[in-house]
Amino acid sequence: MADDYELLMIPGPTNLPDQVREALGRPQISHRVSKFKGLVGRISEGLQALLMTSQPVLTLTSSSTGAMEAAIVNLLSPDDPVICVDTGKFGNRLGKIAEVYGARVHWLKVERGHGVSEAELGEACAIIRPKAVLMVQNETATGVSQNVAALSEIARSYKALSVVDAVSSLGGYPLQMDLWGLDAVIAGSQKTLMLPPGLGFVAFSERAWEAAAESKMPKFYFDLTKARNSLEKGGETPYTPNTSLFVALEVVLNLIWEEGLEQRWERHHRLARATRAAMQALGLSLFAAEDVLSDTVTSVTSPVASGELTKRVREEHQIIIAGGQDELKDKIFRIGHMGTCQLEQVRQTVQAVAAVLIDMGYACDPAAAVKAAEEAY
Repeated sequence: MADDYELLMIPGPTNLPDQVREALGRPQISHRVSKFKGLVGRISEGLQALLMTSQPVLTLTSSSTGAMEAAIVNLLSPDDPVICVDTGKFGNRLGKIAEVYGARVHWLKVERGHGVSEAELGEACAIIRPKAVLMVQNETATGVSQNVAALSEIARSYKALSVVDAVSSLGGYPLQMDLWGLDAVIAGSQKTLMLPPGLGFVAFSERAWEAAAESKMPKFYFDLTKARNSLEKGGETPYTPNTSLFVALEVVLNLIWEEGLEQRWERHHRLARATRAAMQALGLSLFAAEDVLSDTVTSVTSPVASGELTKRVREEHQIIIAGGQDELKDKIFRIGHMGTCQLEQVRQTVQAVAAVLIDMGYACDPAAAVKAAEEAY
C-alpha cells in the first residue's frame, strides 16, 4: 500500500475496490465505436435495475451537482413555483440552482438534524401549489435520511413533480423509483457506488419527460432530451464522456450484483448501527434525530472543536473523517460508512477518534466503543 494512503471515512469520495482501480488503468477506448456503445447499453440496463425503473437512466460526465442542475433545467421554466426542502447543505443546493435559473423557490427549512414531516410538506404544497418539490433522500451534511416515498406521494397529490437527490443513498438504501412514483432521481459516482467523482446520473418518469418537453430554462451540455436521443440511437452520448469511468462503472455494477442489492442495503444498515453504538459508548450524542438516522453517514455532536479533531485524526492516524459545514462548522463531525466499507474500517476509525479525543482532554473508553460496535453489527 502506498505510503500516502489515507482511509476515507467521509461522506464521499469513498475508497475504491481493487477491481475498480484496475479498470481505471485499462487502455483508453474510443467513445464512437461499437465496443463502447455496447458498454453504454449494459451500463444503462444495470442502472435501471439499480434504480428499479423502466425509464432510461442517463449517465453524464459531471459531478453530482451537474446532475442536480441537469434535472432542474430540464424540468422547470423561469417563474415556476417550487418548494425546496432544505435539510442541509445539499437540500439547500437544489433550491439555489433553481433560483439561479429563475424559478420562484419557496424554502421549507427544516431544523438541522431532522427531516421534513409529511404534514409540513402537505401544508406547504396546499399554499404554494408547486410545479416541483426538491428533496434529498440522504442529507450527508446532517446525517439525516428522509422517507422520499411518502414525501413523493404528498407532492403527487398536489400534481407536483418530486425531484430526489439520491447521491449518497443509491446503492446503500432501498430506492424504488417506479413503485414510489419518483419523478426525477439524481445520483453520483463517488459515494456508495465506489467510483471516483466525475459521473452524474439522472432518471425521469413519464410525467417528468412531459415537463421536459415544455421546459424553457436554458440548457446545452445538460440537455437531457439530447442525451436520451443519443442513448436510444445506439448507446451513444451527445458529447465526449469519461470513458475510463464508464468502464469502471460496469465493474461496480457487477460487484453490486455479486454482493446482492438487498444484502448491500443490510451491510450499510449494520455498519451504521455499529458506528452509532460506538459513538454513544464514547459518551457522545448523535446529532440526527432517532427517527431519521442515516445508514451511510453518522453525524455526531462534538465535545471538542471538530475541525481540530478531524485534522488530528488525519495527521496522526491517516484516517479522514468530516467536520461540520456552514452553521455546523466545529459543532459536529461526520463518519461515512458507505461503498466498500466493512466493520474493520469502522473499528479503526472508532479507535482513532477515541485516541484523539483523549489527547484533547475528553475522557472516554476506546475498548468499550469498539466492543459496542462489534455487538451492534
